[in-house]
Amino acid sequence: MKRVTFYVDGFNFYYGLKTEKKINSKWKKAYWINIVKLFEQFLGKGQVLEKVVYFTASPLNKDKSSRQSAFLNVNKLINGDKFEIVRGKYLNKIIECPKCHYSISRPEEKKTDVSLSIRMIGDCIQDKTDILVLVSGDSDFIPPIEFLQKNYQGKNIKVYFPPAIFSSDLSANMKKHRSKPVFLKNNLPKFLISSMTDVVTKDGKSYSIPDKWK
Repeated sequence: MKRVTFYVDGFNFYYGLKTEKKINSKWKKAYWINIVKLFEQFLGKGQVLEKVVYFTASPLNKDKSSRQSAFLNVNKLINGDKFEIVRGKYLNKIIECPKCHYSISRPEEKKTDVSLSIRMIGDCIQDKTDILVLVSGDSDFIPPIEFLQKNYQGKNIKVYFPPAIFSSDLSANMKKHRSKPVFLKNNLPKFLISSMTDVVTKDGKSYSIPDKWK
């Protein structure tokens, strides 16, 4: 059996869902999903899900952080070792207008890209997976992908674009290596199948869908 690991760029994934929801309101149901169940639906014959690794950072806004925590915690509760969370962090970045010198503070996510890249390479070095699926449309992942393609030719690298997200560079890389990216926006039924009940209870613990996501 071929082991398949999904590496999810959490910010990219959630931003894509929010953007697609503005076009089609049905995508709102994709906020509260069993993410392991979602990606299990993409497995082929002779493949087994090794793990879904979700890379993210806690938003500085308390309400946003609370919603994110509910999603992550419920997925950890129901999926156990099949779901892993790797956290970066947000830092306030000062941006100054070069003309008027007016400054604003904007949160910027740190560590996620580096952590995801290192993890993919590390899993190949330690032979923890056979098929690596990057769930992101960030072209910054081109260098680690090319490194793996050159140095670990026995591993299969795939790219899944989150809804509303696309990278021509990542797409070109996949085509160069005789692969096609998967467009998650074309798979709304799989998201809906993976939607959880408003309240999820297991082992005496319960998590509820955030009111804003109902």
